[in-house]
Amino acid sequence: MRPKFYSGKTRSIWLIALTIWLIDYATKTWALSNFSSDPQRVIGTFLQFTLLKNSGAAFSFASGFTLIFSLLAVAVVATIIRFEGRISSRGWLICAGLLLGGVLGNLTDRVFREPGFFLGHVIDWIQIPNWPIFNIADIAISTAALLAFIQTMRNVPPITQVQ
Repeated sequence: MRPKFYSGKTRSIWLIALTIWLIDYATKTWALSNFSSDPQRVIGTFLQFTLLKNSGAAFSFASGFTLIFSLLAVAVVATIIRFEGRISSRGWLICAGLLLGGVLGNLTDRVFREPGFFLGHVIDWIQIPNWPIFNIADIAISTAALLAFIQTMRNVPPITQVQ
């Protein structure tokens, strides 16, 4: 039985998350099969595909803390699942879906890729000038952060209290 606060709108979180996860997984598989650490030019030096196995967080920050990042990702997923049915704003639903899909994409790498369970390297492969190499999951997470910032600045609450 669904809780009273459940709405069909929350399905959009899962649809967005699944779409992001599938695209991220497929493109990482494709990158592993087709690229190396040598940049492959797509649009001159503006866009290149370069394979990187990242054990850290964004921008290869804190590479020794892979387990902590994995556990943090599990906490993010659990938090989204806990509150998904209460989110009343469409913008925040989209934000949650993007965040969930991106976090699950990178968490899948950390759980199932070498060197081991919850210690795996995230596959990054998109390179633009003056920016660290990234992937589709990173784009989704960054977009979610931007949407959260905009909605916060516009004072849009994620959950509207029912009176």
